Amino acid sequence: MRKDHFIICALALSLLCSIQGTAQQNSQSPSGSIAVKSGSIVVNSESIVRSEIIRNPSAAHIDGLQGRLKWNYTTGLELYAFLDVYEKTHDKSILDYVQTWFDSIIDENGNIATYKLSNYSTDHICPARTLLRLASLCDSEKYQKAVKMVRNQLDSQPRTSEGGFWHKAVYPHQMWLDGIYMAQPFYAEYTAMSDAPQQYKDSIYRDICSHFLIVARHTFDPATKLYRHAWDESRSMKWADKTTGQSQHAWGRALGWYCMAVVETMPLIPDGTPGKKEVLKIFRDIAKVLPRYADTESGMWYQVLDRPGSEGNYLEATASAMFCYSLLKGTRLGYLPRKTLDYARDSYGKLLRQFVTTDADGLVQLGSCCAVAGLGGKDNRMGDYDYYIHEKVCVNDPKGIGPLIWAALEMENGEKPR
Repeated sequence: MRKDHFIICALALSLLCSIQGTAQQNSQSPSGSIAVKSGSIVVNSESIVRSEIIRNPSAAHIDGLQGRLKWNYTTGLELYAFLDVYEKTHDKSILDYVQTWFDSIIDENGNIATYKLSNYSTDHICPARTLLRLASLCDSEKYQKAVKMVRNQLDSQPRTSEGGFWHKAVYPHQMWLDGIYMAQPFYAEYTAMSDAPQQYKDSIYRDICSHFLIVARHTFDPATKLYRHAWDESRSMKWADKTTGQSQHAWGRALGWYCMAVVETMPLIPDGTPGKKEVLKIFRDIAKVLPRYADTESGMWYQVLDRPGSEGNYLEATASAMFCYSLLKGTRLGYLPRKTLDYARDSYGKLLRQFVTTDADGLVQLGSCCAVAGLGGKDNRMGDYDYYIHEKVCVNDPKGIGPLIWAALEMENGEKPR
């Protein structure tokens, strides 16, 4: 234990010196330097990752878990972003950090601690995408077994009458925008990497596109041109409109999940796949309407997206980071008009100015993150305006850190693919 503690402290000191050194070398960089109360630090993909590693001595500390192992989307999301930075920097300490967490939570037979198939939670699909990526970097039979086990969940995942995955078994007949990101990028990536017959793969690609279209069709609000958080096909939930089945509001992060799912999934879907053009049209329409709901002064987006400026509403970092990343990548991929790029880059700068500071240790810090928001459940969350604006607000939430890293990578890489 003493040896492990020494190694962690040594790594932390090395990483912190690297951050400070980078800031001194690049303090005039127009795309990376921001002024903060504690001085000037270059905010880039690597400094964000290094700050997180210092802040969390193992990935089991991410999302406030304090060392407790939990198979969940939040850790998986952030570690996927870490692997992107690893592939850019080839810094093996980043790869080791990611691999240590997966080795801790997966046994030699490929069993995953805390994962339960019977929960049929799309949240538990998301970290398998990171594991799939890790398996391509580190040959491990247990990784392959674990990935296959999670992939098998999708074959029996309960669905709506139109074929959309239920968000979770405890949320029957419901599709949430969140769930599109949780399942579809993995579903597509696994399919693309498999050696299955092309006819079978094409059927999966069609299925993936249908999920985007089903949830969009049932959550769209024609009055705002936005998409509401969720839809209950049964119309039985207290939060659901008895006619449409929709929840009450467009929640910022929910739409952010959907946008990220588009830019992460559609590159894997072959052109000509039925539904792909329609998905990209939805994405373009979202990109057109987003500026209308941004705060006029800061340029950032609110927790309750369809109530900008209302009393109690606040500018929220995770949704804003997701939108910035999606606009940047969507433009690079050619999904959005070229003229969107200037707006996206400007929004990234505003994201840094509004939400990014340094903490007492000089580490990159992301503020004003909504910790969690959902519908129904044991607390019978109603999804009304008052509910969303009173959920806990925190700093350095992985649901914001991951998109912040990806947005930074888009800025750093320019036209190069991530």
